[in-house]
Amino acid sequence: MFFFTHLDPILGDIESFSLLLASPNFDPYILMAPSIENPLCYTEKRLWVEECLGLEVTNKLIICSNKGGLRGDILVDDWTHGRGQENFIGEIIKFGSTSRPSWQEVNKQLDL
Repeated sequence: MFFFTHLDPILGDIESFSLLLASPNFDPYILMAPSIENPLCYTEKRLWVEECLGLEVTNKLIICSNKGGLRGDILVDDWTHGRGQENFIGEIIKFGSTSRPSWQEVNKQLDL
């Protein structure tokens, strides 16, 4: 029945978010798009963040179906379109791309 709560973290993502939180140069948020076909998705994604990153990080969670409606300097995402990313004002770093295949490469680009 549950899907999102049982997903394993991607290698390096928790460590990278911790580095972002500790950096004076960033004010990171977690932006997740929900599955509109699964209404439990909203709750499950919130529970995943609490389980993997801690309750206090849930204050940094935004669940939004249109990522282009939000403001920020940088969006790290595994998709560049489909959930409004193409309308995001700011730099998009495509995670999982040839140039950014891992969080280690993203960290290098962000000087973490």
